[in-house]
Amino acid sequence: MGLCNSRAALLLLGAAFLVAAAGCSTNEPFEEPAPLPEVVNSVSLDEVWSTSVGDGYDDEYLHLQPLVTASNLYAVSADGEFVSVDPESGKRQWERDLDRRIMAGVGGDSQNLYLVSDNARLIAYNRKDGTAEWDASLPNEVLAPPQSNGVIVIAQTIDGKVVAFDVRTGEKKWQYDGVVPALTIRATAAPLVGDKVVLVSFANGQMFALSTDTGQPVWQYTVGEPKGRTELERLVDVTSQPVIVDTAAIITGYQGKLAAVDLRNGQEIWSRPMSSFRSPAIAGGNVFVARSNGDVVAVDGSTRKIIWTQDKLAWRQLTQPLVAGKYLVVGDFEGYLHVLSLDNGTFQGRLEFDSDGLRAPLQRWRDLIIVYGNGGHLAALKLKTDQ
Repeated sequence: MGLCNSRAALLLLGAAFLVAAAGCSTNEPFEEPAPLPEVVNSVSLDEVWSTSVGDGYDDEYLHLQPLVTASNLYAVSADGEFVSVDPESGKRQWERDLDRRIMAGVGGDSQNLYLVSDNARLIAYNRKDGTAEWDASLPNEVLAPPQSNGVIVIAQTIDGKVVAFDVRTGEKKWQYDGVVPALTIRATAAPLVGDKVVLVSFANGQMFALSTDTGQPVWQYTVGEPKGRTELERLVDVTSQPVIVDTAAIITGYQGKLAAVDLRNGQEIWSRPMSSFRSPAIAGGNVFVARSNGDVVAVDGSTRKIIWTQDKLAWRQLTQPLVAGKYLVVGDFEGYLHVLSLDNGTFQGRLEFDSDGLRAPLQRWRDLIIVYGNGGHLAALKLKTDQ
């Protein structure tokens, strides 16, 4: 499906660059990104190792993200370079030239790794050497990494279809067709696959729990309700994967809310208005959110009151925030990493990482921060105080 049709996806880069569905015309940014704030470094991000993975996103608006496991790091580029890396040393364990364009990945379980190609094929690869095991057809393109519980693997298309496959054979098990409005953000939340239910979110502001056995809805929760007269005003896409804390799912949505939802029945535990494209970070009983306007906020998990707000990264299209010790690390569209204090949100350090920008979530491996830039720069960084 192309951008220029009735189901066109809206390319929304932090509300800064838009593609209209009707005519695929482009507009200038609504808001000017804030200039880089003054920072006196009290901590540094030191590179432990780095490597390059193909052409990275190859100038496409993708959300390819590495898969980090206890002993391996897997990454893929849009032009099909697929690598397994030792996360401690950066040494390549294997690499494959897939000879195909990749749109989504990397997902995985104990057996396979999962990618989606530009012609809507879900491909399973052997974790040990990257050889292809099976592939299956999908009904439309996929942007979010496929997710698996070791029994089924789930892929969600940009037009709201959720499809489950057997991880051993690639046999299609079931399909659920969600409702998606005509205009959407060009991003999809990755499904969260448990033993009994799959959490999926849609561009109509709804999160569903589907049965892993049948794909039938178990419960649903409204993250955001469309408001306003225009399709743009009524956007309520949920593009972030929920974060699980005990028996609750913490979820955010664009022009929606930050909410805690009971996993057992879908009942709301608490919520407060919040607009975000990214999953929150959780630490010390607090919730940290990169808002869609670029503000970073800390919310008290007990009272739901905002503890602090850092507003000097406005409209810089922030990544999902990552907690690292006493700090919060977030990337932006120009490829800078910003280090904030968990206590008060003040800037503690900054690093220019990839001039093509940052979009993939930052990840942890032990005491290292794994970063994958849009230009293909993959590295492990370590936070060090300058005192």
